[in-house]
Amino acid sequence: MSYARMLSIANLSYKIGGRTIIDNASINITDGWKVGVVGLNGAGKSTLFKLIAGELLPDGGSINMSANQRMGWVRQDIPEVDTPLLDMVLSAHEEMAELWRRSETEADPNKLGDIYERLSELGAYAAPAKASTLLTGLGFREDQLQEPFSSFSGGWRMRVALAAALFVEPEFLLLDEPTNHLDLEAIMWLEAYLASYPHTLMVISHDRELLNKCVTHVVHVDKTQLTLYTGNYDTFERERAMRMGLQQKMHEKQQAARAHMQKFIDKFKAKASKATQAQSRVKALEKMDLVDAVIADRAVRFVFPNPDKIASPMISIDHADIGYTEGQPILRRVHENIDLDDRIALLGANGNGKSTLMKLIAGRLGVMKGEVTRSSKLRIGYFSQHQTEELDVDSTPYIEMMRIMRKANLDASETQGRAKLGAFGFGKELADNKIGALSGGEKARLLFAFMSFDAPHLLLLDEPTNHLDIDAREALVQALNAYEGAIVIVSHDPTMVERVADRLWLVKDGKCQDFHGDLEDYRKFTIQSQRDARKQEKRSKAKNKEKPAAVPEKSKAVSRRRIEELEKEIKRLTHDKDNMETEMAHGDFYANQDHAIAVQKSYTELLKLLEAHEAEWLALAG
Repeated sequence: MSYARMLSIANLSYKIGGRTIIDNASINITDGWKVGVVGLNGAGKSTLFKLIAGELLPDGGSINMSANQRMGWVRQDIPEVDTPLLDMVLSAHEEMAELWRRSETEADPNKLGDIYERLSELGAYAAPAKASTLLTGLGFREDQLQEPFSSFSGGWRMRVALAAALFVEPEFLLLDEPTNHLDLEAIMWLEAYLASYPHTLMVISHDRELLNKCVTHVVHVDKTQLTLYTGNYDTFERERAMRMGLQQKMHEKQQAARAHMQKFIDKFKAKASKATQAQSRVKALEKMDLVDAVIADRAVRFVFPNPDKIASPMISIDHADIGYTEGQPILRRVHENIDLDDRIALLGANGNGKSTLMKLIAGRLGVMKGEVTRSSKLRIGYFSQHQTEELDVDSTPYIEMMRIMRKANLDASETQGRAKLGAFGFGKELADNKIGALSGGEKARLLFAFMSFDAPHLLLLDEPTNHLDIDAREALVQALNAYEGAIVIVSHDPTMVERVADRLWLVKDGKCQDFHGDLEDYRKFTIQSQRDARKQEKRSKAKNKEKPAAVPEKSKAVSRRRIEELEKEIKRLTHDKDNMETEMAHGDFYANQDHAIAVQKSYTELLKLLEAHEAEWLALAG
């Protein structure tokens, strides 16, 4: 079977100032491929997308797409309007929106018939349900879909923009870091959606799990060149290692990492209370392969200093109510312990209280009820995704490290301060640079150095991977697995959660409780929860609607009879609807204009009656 080319890039060159970003590069993308675009930060991935989209003009070469193919991407510049979310997504399909507008004013029945026929071809009648599914999949509640777009913050607005791009379903879709503003639950949904996307897709992502599950090819942007690989991300790394002749070197490093993990398994496998943790490490050991070693070798290394031993539990939370406003706790009766060897991931959609619980554990928030007991010797390192905004941009990493150490009453020498920075990739030159000149990933590494300077017993990590590329994320995973203290992590990176955490705490509906199972079990739980929530909201909506006057409040027997009557009516109306649609599809339907108008009017009334009967049936049967 042969496939048509969707995108052809030939001898492409582009420069910014005096720097060459892409130099005489060529690739071909075939219709239906799902392509991951990878490379170091600053390599030119986003520049490539802008060239493909026509936002930038190449200095040389050509970019050609198949004729009559729509290109789509996530808009970054959506104006602040009061349009409801659902309507924002529906309006993204410009042809469909224009046809609906024309249908309201078109007087010519022939033209009106053509409009309805085209709307049917576009799937317009099912469009609201599709848009609703996209928005709820990306984390919005059903009752939020009619709220104005302007009432949501930046991260949520980007979810609307992503839903709009997916709704249009263009033949060629460009996605630049689509998971940036999503929580773990929304990312799980997006992975499944993109894996089944019916057209060509190009996606820039630092999420290794998404690239492994969704893409069929990888374009590597490196040293001004574009190199195309077949397969997912792990396949790309293996092939790249083979090309570079790194197998033996990487094999030796991999064996060393395996030995460290095996040490943990041997230590805890006979201890009943740690059986789950040991089993988790066995699974991680089974998944380790050449790819992990290759990535870790490329990245800047992280080294978290190991703490001294203290008695367990380090922290005991006893039936605590937690929140910010008296009488309105976000979490109730939390009852958990944290030991020195715990690796805990907090699961749950944004807004359920994960960060609130982290603040309690860190000692930055008290309890409303209950108690929290901490070891008197406990040291905690706390990483928050918002801390990069609090860094002194006019200072340097070295000056800030010395200030932090002296504030802790440590008589630190310059050598000691630079050594602690060096453990996170800050040599003398970078350590003496202004913080304002650092990249997002470098600032994140700096925060890791600051939070761990005193060898804390517990690392609290709230979205630690936001500014890290794939290489840095892998280095962080390996550093955390080598660290001998406790970890509590909130992360939207499934790879990070799966390979670091031994225990899962589910923060949901005002509770925090152990989730028994692994991340795959949580995926299934999340999908089922989303389905159950949608069903419940539909039932509630139907029950809250005013019932037809012909339905009195009578006994259950009367309700059962009414349900039977409705089922017969729904069956009859559905049959009539099918017959009308068959009649309207005939080529000579508009020969008699008066008859055509009458049928279309009857069809519209029938749809309304069918919807009312279905809503009433749902209310009675629910």
